Amino acid sequence: MHPEHPGVILQGEIVDIPYIVIDQLTPDQQQVWKTYFGDADRPRYIEEGIWRRTQEKATAEQSGWTAADDARRRIIHYRYRYGLVPTTAAPAIGLTDLYLYHSATAPADEIDAHHDTLWDSLATGGWKEAPGGFLWTRRDLKCRITEHDAHPQDAAAGRTLPVGYRSLDVQIASVSYAPPPAVRQLPWNVLSTGIRCKDRPGTPTRVPDLSVLADLLPFQVEIGCGTSVEAGIPPLHRLHEIYRVTDRQCHEPREHRFTLSPTADTLLHELLTEPEEKTAEFVEMFRACFLAEPTPAMWALKELKDAGHLVGPVITNNFDVLAARAGLDECFMRRYDQAVPDVEWVDGAKALLVVGLHADRRKVQARARARGMQVVYLDPEGFWRDGQFMPYPLEGPQDGDLVCRATAVEALPALVNLLKQHAG
Repeated sequence: MHPEHPGVILQGEIVDIPYIVIDQLTPDQQQVWKTYFGDADRPRYIEEGIWRRTQEKATAEQSGWTAADDARRRIIHYRYRYGLVPTTAAPAIGLTDLYLYHSATAPADEIDAHHDTLWDSLATGGWKEAPGGFLWTRRDLKCRITEHDAHPQDAAAGRTLPVGYRSLDVQIASVSYAPPPAVRQLPWNVLSTGIRCKDRPGTPTRVPDLSVLADLLPFQVEIGCGTSVEAGIPPLHRLHEIYRVTDRQCHEPREHRFTLSPTADTLLHELLTEPEEKTAEFVEMFRACFLAEPTPAMWALKELKDAGHLVGPVITNNFDVLAARAGLDECFMRRYDQAVPDVEWVDGAKALLVVGLHADRRKVQARARARGMQVVYLDPEGFWRDGQFMPYPLEGPQDGDLVCRATAVEALPALVNLLKQHAG
């Protein structure tokens, strides 16, 4: 334990909750909320993310691992609830529950420095110590800090760390929110699944367009964040920047180094010293998703569905709800209660069209191949930035797969027109 603050438990408060995300909704926006942001296939008013980064041999390039006594670990879990908030004129969308969990494991001297930095950040941010000791308040959030010589989650899982390693957990939540045990346990369940082994690409066949699907009807579709980016939603690496998951400071699509040393981790300092500014960053992805509109690519998928060419729900890794707003059912895959979420397959579907998805993290494409389906990728394999095309190859196309290098907003409407011509 820290010599000055042994076994410390710290609680406090931050910004006003509800925190207004979008003020004065128009009647159309109110209807969008009521129609599409209920429970449906998931509670769409919940935004959640988990990152677990570990320093080990398999991650050496990104984690800086060099020897067996390198075992730093960083776990981030956020879970936000949004809802309609009454205002004097029209309802607003507000952040009604905030929960952020940060766990750092590192050599004792780094944990000590991390501890001291937290106390300095509390002072800089104007947090007030409440009666009873180690209770700090700043608006409507509470913060608890707990240090562990041996983390109880490691003990329960039988994990051993090098001698001299310690852990420090920080839990920040809105005052009215008490995370249930299942929520507190979730990031540790994700950690227990181990690191993801990337697919080794095979030798797929390049095709100029999606006309090949005319002979593979009906087909199913899986979409990734490429369709979100086309709608003006920030790419997912923006979340890595907000939560300091890596040292990414540019737009180059490469593997960036993990943020693992607590002395180099600025997330909590930013939140404690400038909570209003950081909370604005926390909610910007949900805000962008709500304000976005379905693109021509989404409406093309709806036309393909109505014509019977596309079957089953849209298998989606996106939390933007754009497929639903285009009138399509969703099968949501970006979830943490299942390592490999169930997929709603349709008997007789001959192909899986994968749109704007870099990697097969939920093993959807692998399962499609096992079902004998033709996997067809639609992805430009890069993006334009400041007049320069930045290559970003797909991770895992295999032998026998097909790859069309085009954008969804171009290729999907073209497929609709082609199939209409065939039908006419």
